[in-house]
Amino acid sequence: MARQFPMGVFAVLLLALAACDSGTAADSAGAGTAGSTAPTLSLKAQVGQKAFFDRNLSGGRNMSCSSCHDPQYAYGPPNSLAVQLGSDPAQAGMRAVPSLRYRESTPPYDDNAANPDGVTLASPGGGFMWDGRAPTMAAQVALPLLNPVEMNNASKADVVQAVRNGKYADLFLQAFGTGALDDTDTAFDDIGLAIQAFENEDLSFHPYSSKYDLYIYNKIGGTLTAAELRGQLVFHSSATGNCSACHYTGVNFAGNQGLMTDFTYQALGAPRNDRSIPGNPDPIPANDDPAYYDMGLCGPQRTDHTPAQLGTPDPYCGQFKVPVLRNVATRGAFFHNGVFHSLSQVLHFYNTRDTNPEYWYPASGGAGAPLENPGWALQPAYVPGATVAKFNDLPAGEQGSVDEEVPLGTGDGGDNTLGGGTAPRAAGSMPAMTEQQIGDLICFLDTLSDGYQVPDTPPAGGTCVD
Repeated sequence: MARQFPMGVFAVLLLALAACDSGTAADSAGAGTAGSTAPTLSLKAQVGQKAFFDRNLSGGRNMSCSSCHDPQYAYGPPNSLAVQLGSDPAQAGMRAVPSLRYRESTPPYDDNAANPDGVTLASPGGGFMWDGRAPTMAAQVALPLLNPVEMNNASKADVVQAVRNGKYADLFLQAFGTGALDDTDTAFDDIGLAIQAFENEDLSFHPYSSKYDLYIYNKIGGTLTAAELRGQLVFHSSATGNCSACHYTGVNFAGNQGLMTDFTYQALGAPRNDRSIPGNPDPIPANDDPAYYDMGLCGPQRTDHTPAQLGTPDPYCGQFKVPVLRNVATRGAFFHNGVFHSLSQVLHFYNTRDTNPEYWYPASGGAGAPLENPGWALQPAYVPGATVAKFNDLPAGEQGSVDEEVPLGTGDGGDNTLGGGTAPRAAGSMPAMTEQQIGDLICFLDTLSDGYQVPDTPPAGGTCVD
């Protein structure tokens, strides 16, 4: 998707969205799968639904959970900005906002988590947020509520007081007991439990209503086109896309199928989202500080794996959570820093990060007339002989953990996730995927979007048909 607005222009629009997000957006929650009968929510989940759409739970009384996790956008952001503005519109977040759909089976974080494929060795996995520092959905709720660049409450007491003053205070007491709002710490935790119950019980958080679901369960209308079937082969092929190596499609620990994640963490070496990208309309403000690095599992927001000294090789540095790919085609910003804005860009990055790093990273030096890069590249041009600042969003000493698994790396299946992989694919060598394969893969990823309606007459031709 094209980036829509510069950060400053979007400030007013975001506040306008926050001012109306308790209307039609709230009405869509609970809708569930088309044609199904939504179950009645428990009292706790009803409280959570009220809280999820309550703008008064932010410091400026102008932002709810749904402002960034809009049900009309698969509980993801309603725009293509890399990071969202907070309740204080002068503050911007530091990471892209993920969708909240299909989170209920995520296990707590573990340094040595079992992989659901039953084959891959244990590695960091599980948890909520991009760095897994929240063990449950309930614990995750507390983090944006108290973050000054998100909902910007000064304390737990401010959040609890907003509930005491709210129209659903009596419902809260029915759900959690008389006196449940008396103790601030307990009441604050109960708000998290209520929103967790809402996310668990409401079918709109896990509708399983995509074309892919009809296909894997052999339902009427679940026939993939020739292009989509070719894309599925690319998705699973270890020699080309190899997507399923991390975006696991089988049955996971909770018995759910096709979540498109194995809950692990990968260091992909995404380009730094800063002003070094020509024409970048929404660089992350924190990246204006050249000493600041967001390194996922090893900090700065998570602290248990922070290197004793920056530059000392640490296998956790640069690793971020592998996201669920359901509804990925509806997103406008990708990766933890929102540096990419289309599926085409994401897949071309995977395909050419090592063969053509000049497409993605800033470069200096060189001689001669600049060469034009493809339209999907971050960098518009490249000067022959220039030195490319590859993996520029990690300190040089922390780049050893960057993933080298196909389509990245050597093409031989090497995986450098924990520092033991092989050398990168040589610059100038052939990428793993052809343009046709990338196009077919995008067609397959489109089938993961919820809300699919079987057409009365199947299309006879088109990009994702033939």
